[in-house]
Amino acid sequence: MTTSVERPQPTEAAPGVRAFAARERWVLLVASAWLVIGLQLDAYAHATTPELETFWTPWHAVLYSGIAASGFTLLWIMRPRLPQIPTYRSLIALPNALRIPIAGMAFLLVGGGVDTLWHNIFGIEKNLEIFVSPSHEFIILGMVLVAMGPALMTATLPGRVLGVGGAFLVAISALFSALPLHIYSLHASALGFRHLGSGAGVPNVFSSDGQLVHGYLFSTVLLLVPILMIGRRWRLPIGLPTALVSIPALLMHLMFDSEASWWPQLTVALAAPAVELVLRVADRLVSLPVTGRWIALGLIAPPAVWGAVLIVGQIRTGTVGWNIHMVSGLLTLTAFTGAATVLVTRSVQFLQPE
Repeated sequence: MTTSVERPQPTEAAPGVRAFAARERWVLLVASAWLVIGLQLDAYAHATTPELETFWTPWHAVLYSGIAASGFTLLWIMRPRLPQIPTYRSLIALPNALRIPIAGMAFLLVGGGVDTLWHNIFGIEKNLEIFVSPSHEFIILGMVLVAMGPALMTATLPGRVLGVGGAFLVAISALFSALPLHIYSLHASALGFRHLGSGAGVPNVFSSDGQLVHGYLFSTVLLLVPILMIGRRWRLPIGLPTALVSIPALLMHLMFDSEASWWPQLTVALAAPAVELVLRVADRLVSLPVTGRWIALGLIAPPAVWGAVLIVGQIRTGTVGWNIHMVSGLLTLTAFTGAATVLVTRSVQFLQPE
């Protein structure tokens, strides 16, 4: 899809607010990438070394040095935009593109400060516990908000078409914003360990089959939202939707299940460009309103990608592990979920001052 929401476009900067320089955006991108890569390394270490029982690891060093790098970068970006003696009013007057990553840094500092204390008191989390630890939840939320910064700063520039550099920056920023959520939702993700049904004749409601159905739906939302948010502001550059689907799928397998077969994630990675190509061609051939084209994306893309996974699974294993009712119902649910995600994401409005 190539059309963004018809909305008034932002100007370079509000009166009295200094515009963001390209150097500022790129430096924050590097710092946030450092931060999220630290999370990926730490997640990989815990997934491959279950006996890891210490806080003092090289992976934590990368993660927490990334927090420091992001914090100092945000201070560097903030300083020219604040008076010599900052006040609460001057901080609130900062643009949203800066306030959001600053809020993320606050979450990171709180989560990082509590994490060591939490481990010393309660020990190292294991299995599902790592996904619901309060300190980890603060860290994940902070990462997401900080990593959004470069894309938000780029969005303050005029124009609805991204150049090559801008498209790369926005894509990497969106990718590093979504990756922590993919990692943190591993227990409820279709990009995790399970991809097909258990083979039970009648799947139970509360079972691994039911959990996997919800995983397909949650992953549908998580993969679509970054694409939709970028599409609200700019015309989607060719290949960007493919990257935001394929790269998380491949990285999730590399981090958590690299010894298993690669076919599910490779199927997602190959289906994504095929679906994007079909939708872009159809976008030129079929005349639909803007919202109609986006709803078509939500209705078609999810069942096409997940359907490809099921087809390849049938070829590779001889069965998808589900009967026809489950397969058809699952694909229908992913289509409904995709369309609902489009409608909700496109309906989010800017908050207006009272």
